[in-house]
Parts: sequence; structure tokens; C-alpha cells
Amino acid sequence: MPSFDILCEANAVEVKNAIETANKEIANRYDFKGSDARLELKEKEHEVTAFADDEFKLGQVRDVMLAKFAKRGVDARFLKMETAEKIGGDKMKQKMAVKNGVDSELAKRIVKMIKDAKLKVTASIQGDVVRVSGAKKDSLQEAIQLVRGGVTDVPLKFDNFRD
Repeated sequence: MPSFDILCEANAVEVKNAIETANKEIANRYDFKGSDARLELKEKEHEVTAFADDEFKLGQVRDVMLAKFAKRGVDARFLKMETAEKIGGDKMKQKMAVKNGVDSELAKRIVKMIKDAKLKVTASIQGDVVRVSGAKKDSLQEAIQLVRGGVTDVPLKFDNFRD
């Protein structure tokens, strides 16, 4: 029975490369000379932390990072930004979670959307992945188009298309 998976997962290698090139640019920029501006990536926790001397420089660090993400083809919607916090003196830090997997609310919304469209496919939630299976490839392609049109707030990937 043909099937495919719907997932929300950033390319970890591209995220790491974007963070490294952003750190290089921050180290070389004149307006960051002598400051503690940097980005840290925690791959296991899927988390990026931006550090800077003040609110303005924190915004500049974020802008550099987002530009490198765009250059690497990583969608900025993968980042969930938390509020910036002071860590002593004027120093600031901001944590950003890198989305990995379809969260349960979105998965339920996708399954409901597919069921409401009355396509001849079945959608099931399997952990952080939504698996869609059907008898014909055409109905699966209709489901892909439906989900692409209905979910625009999160970048989704359609993987493991099996015959």
C-alpha cells in the first residue's frame, strides 16, 4: 500500500554550517570588535543561543544568523524564539529552539484536515511523524497538495514515499 510521511525537520548539517559561518562573520565584523557577541548550537537539545552585550547587538546577531540560514536554504520558520533575558550587567542572551518533528497539535490538525477532505487515504500519528497511506498514488498526491495549501505556518517535508 503506497504511503508517505509528513515531518517537520531542519537539515542539521545546514543549521550547523549556518551557525558556524555566522560566528565567523560576527568575529570579523568591526561593530562586534571587543564584544561578547556569539552563537552557540546545542545539537542534542536542538537549541541555538545568541549572546551579545546589549539588546541592539543581540538583534544584529539574530539578523546575521537569519541571513546565513537563508543563504544555506534553511527556513527561518524552524526557529521558535524565546524572550531575551539579561545575564548580568548589560549582557543579554536569547534561546531559540529548532523545531524537530511535528508537534501533537499540528499533527491532529493535519489528520483532521485530511479526514474532512474525504480523500481516499488514511492519516495516522506515529510519534512526531504523520503517516499517510492510500490505495493510489494520485490520492496521496492530492493529500500532499491539500496539506501544502492548508499548513503555511510550519515548513513541512514529505518523505519516505513508498509504493
